[in-house]
Amino acid sequence: MKGMMKQQVNSELRLFFKYLTAFALAVSGAVAVPFPLLAQAPANPAAAAAVEPTYADLATLSEAADLVIRVQIRRQTALKPERAPGLSAGFARLYIEAGTLALIAGRSGVGESIAYLVDVPLDARGKVPKLKNREMVLFADAVPGRPGEVQLVAPGAQLDFTPALESRLRPILTELYAAEVAPRITGISDALAVPGTLAGESETQIFLASADGSPVSLTILRRPGQTVQWGVSWGEIIDSSARPPAPETLRWYRLACALPAQLPSSANLARDPVARRLAAGDYAFVREALGPCERRITRGE
Repeated sequence: MKGMMKQQVNSELRLFFKYLTAFALAVSGAVAVPFPLLAQAPANPAAAAAVEPTYADLATLSEAADLVIRVQIRRQTALKPERAPGLSAGFARLYIEAGTLALIAGRSGVGESIAYLVDVPLDARGKVPKLKNREMVLFADAVPGRPGEVQLVAPGAQLDFTPALESRLRPILTELYAAEVAPRITGISDALAVPGTLAGESETQIFLASADGSPVSLTILRRPGQTVQWGVSWGEIIDSSARPPAPETLRWYRLACALPAQLPSSANLARDPVARRLAAGDYAFVREALGPCERRITRGE
């Protein structure tokens, strides 16, 4: 009798791990992410857990994910290395079963419980951390044909839930889900600087390329004895009174994290060397005013 029970248990375990292997292959994108803008697993496992995401990190993850979910972990199962292709050294791949606490944002529904794979750094002793009962925020996509399973959009797409994290996420998601969301910037189309009649007077227009073709332009105005004024027009009408985007907003993110470091020479329409230098200088002024696009758990394109 005991032999039969042992045989049955072993059979069930084999089926379970066979399922895990199939699940791992089906959602292997959770580890080998097809998005070039998302970082691979951090090289320093000990520091990875303490990293605080930046605004750019949260905006990148939020935009990549169809679902942003708050969950509580109920069970974790560590996969053997041979069942975890592409696993980085110092990490463990876990099969997580979790209860859904809230759908923070999403383009589809989610069930009361979900399962997913995640790579987590080993602790200081080289052991797998115990995540049971911890609350997490997931940035994920549904797995086609597998109800109840989700795929994280990046290695860093599972974050510890805190009220502070949720309060940072809400404004980002509100802007991303708005009817008229700021378009993704893909490059610079044209730039032209026109000197004025007075010494030190000029106006520069820089036209940006966007993913959906929406017109976006920068205006930089210089007047003698005045500080340099610049702004962004998000539409057909070029508004000379337009203002710069507020820091840590989606429009700021679109510019600070997508504009090239320097004005491409091919985009500079002026032939006069003075006007070309003026356009390049005004563009550099805008880049400096925007500030850096800091990332800690994601990377840019």
